[in-house]
Amino acid sequence: MSDINTSKRRRSGRSPSERTTGIAQLPWRHVTNRYQPTLVLDPEQVEAIHDASLDILEEIGIEFLSPAAAAAMVRAGGSLGDDGIRLRLDRAMVLEAVARAPASFTLHARNPAHDLTFGAGRINFATVASAPNASDLDGGRRPGNFVDFQNLVRLGQALNIVHMIGGYPVEPTDLPASARHLDCYLSMIGLTDKLWRPYALGGGRIDDAIEMAAIARGLDRDGLALSPSVITNVNTNSPLRVDGPMLDGLAELARAGQAVSVTPFTLAGAMSPITLAGSLAQQNAEALAVIAYAQLVRPGTPVIYGGFTSNVDMKSGAPAFGTPENARAALAGGQLARRYNLPYRSSNANAANVPDAQAAWESMMSLWSAVMGHATLIMHGAGWLEGGLVASFEKMIIDAELLQTMAVFLEPIEVTRETLGLDAIREVGPGGHFFGAAHTLARYETAFYAPMLADWRNFESWREAGGKSAYERANGIWKQLLADYQPPPIDPAIEEALQAYVARRKEAIGRTL
Repeated sequence: MSDINTSKRRRSGRSPSERTTGIAQLPWRHVTNRYQPTLVLDPEQVEAIHDASLDILEEIGIEFLSPAAAAAMVRAGGSLGDDGIRLRLDRAMVLEAVARAPASFTLHARNPAHDLTFGAGRINFATVASAPNASDLDGGRRPGNFVDFQNLVRLGQALNIVHMIGGYPVEPTDLPASARHLDCYLSMIGLTDKLWRPYALGGGRIDDAIEMAAIARGLDRDGLALSPSVITNVNTNSPLRVDGPMLDGLAELARAGQAVSVTPFTLAGAMSPITLAGSLAQQNAEALAVIAYAQLVRPGTPVIYGGFTSNVDMKSGAPAFGTPENARAALAGGQLARRYNLPYRSSNANAANVPDAQAAWESMMSLWSAVMGHATLIMHGAGWLEGGLVASFEKMIIDAELLQTMAVFLEPIEVTRETLGLDAIREVGPGGHFFGAAHTLARYETAFYAPMLADWRNFESWREAGGKSAYERANGIWKQLLADYQPPPIDPAIEEALQAYVARRKEAIGRTL
């Protein structure tokens, strides 16, 4: 399992954006949001949530289940309750620490063309992450395995609109848990030259990620600190609790000069108050506390303020996504992040069990609110299904179409003498048509977005072509992308060094079992 790429390696000196396949898709691009954010809170409401959040931290408190993290917060001015667990944090200390975080930062991929800036108006789309199951039209729903893991990473590399691998797209449960992360890191480094995300599950696994990221770029740890490559996500264990391994992993990453996304997972009515205002206040309190800790570990640590507030189905208790509440919370989360001058993370989520119309409209609601909330990192951008329990191969393609559509929507309208088309209007005149106009003929191949998945033919032509649904067409597209996939080039010496590192670490882990 130590091979970087278990399939036959085909070398290519061309960058992914230059490679051509049988699937029409947009070239690799950085996406910039030029629109004004949509505001759902007025300034007084933002301040009310801000003040309530600090009241929560000062009066109610939060539990840091890492003795080292709790001790650091106490040294900075926090206090522990009689139980020795619950921290109460002075608001001035929290705000002073949070203010040390940068407004934007850049992470460096193995391929410099795939470096990503977070903040500064950029939007970065990541793949689905952490699903325990995979599914496709042919094989159905199944527990996560390493073959599906690798194929989903390959799709993340092949889809130009995907900027980074958001984590394990599916959990490879057929690998031993103790060393699984090593196989996953090695595979992601070899199968993609985009950014990839490890998990903050204790310092050891994060330390392996840092070492392997440095090796992959031909750097030592000091060099990686100056040119960071790694970002992890820290979820709080809402309400008002942060697990020890998460905090210890965060600290290891911060000390190494890498980046952290802090994302409370607050489901209104279950893990946070049933009101949106109350859920947002709790989300904000949890985020600020953890971001403050990151800055205490290493001032200037790059952080992203994450929001993942949604609601539950009060009839079943199941999480719901793509709801009006989820969308409003995503927009409000962006306002809170901007209150602290921090980059913002949101998600493209849905609760549908198959890639159907429900999956599409819930994803569109999630994606629209994330974009118009000015999220710089949109997690689970492609492939999320069933409330995060499934990574769907077809949904990867459906979402990629949504992401491409959004990327083109965000392009500015060009207004020039030529694009105003006065000569064309003069040429055609009243009652004519523009199909044969010189203005049209010069531009028709590139004037409009050309879909990868959508079928715009009339019914008769669609039926003659097989009458396939979007679900069925997506099935064919992901298979074609995998058939055309070529792994990005990697220096053989770096590949050898990575494999040697994994072998040493597996031997060391084996001695502890």
